[in-house]
Amino acid sequence: MTDHGHSQQEITARINAPPGRGVLRDVVYGGIDGSVTTFAIVAGVAGAGLSPFIIVALGLANVLADGFSMAAGNYSGTKAELDNIRRIRVIEERHISLYPDGERREVREILAQKGLSGDVLDEATDAITANHDNWINLMVEGEYGLGSVDPHPFKAAMATFIAFLVAGTVPLLPFLLSVDQAFTVSACMTMGVFFAIGAFKAHWSLSPWWRSGLETFLIGGAAALIAYLVGSLFHP
Repeated sequence: MTDHGHSQQEITARINAPPGRGVLRDVVYGGIDGSVTTFAIVAGVAGAGLSPFIIVALGLANVLADGFSMAAGNYSGTKAELDNIRRIRVIEERHISLYPDGERREVREILAQKGLSGDVLDEATDAITANHDNWINLMVEGEYGLGSVDPHPFKAAMATFIAFLVAGTVPLLPFLLSVDQAFTVSACMTMGVFFAIGAFKAHWSLSPWWRSGLETFLIGGAAALIAYLVGSLFHP
């Protein structure tokens, strides 16, 4: 848990530039999916008894194609989220223009649910509705439950793609380097990546790092085991 300063200057700077959700979700999502899907291919092909060349070819194709697909999907989804926020802001602007009294009552209700009452509630309602942008921001957050910081589609897509690319390459390294017992080494390295991603994620949660790492380790290991068992069904 990271502490931050509470001087007036530090508070003003922090509140005026909120970080939003950041790219943590995108990095964890891309990293886990990259390692899981690539190792699933490695495990499935190895279970079928096919050559290392086929494992590398299919693995690289997955890293590049599936990584780009995930990044594109995340970009589209985040952009849709951003478009929805913009649409709601336009709706609220129209409502404020057509039904100002009703919108003022909505502001009052939102503030009342935050604990304000009496003269303080009246003054806060007047202050917020006196500023058009503040009025809309409060409505977007209080009525629709949406954050005031807009998401960044391109940043989210790049974070997903890079994490997928890095984590997804790990299961292929033993085959690219032609090491002995490549599948066993690949399995150990991939399990290590699963645990590392979970432990990394714990930095932003209240869970112990080992518990978060073990959780991701078990999820990834289950996916790899399923792929290996399915591939083994086609072993000649």
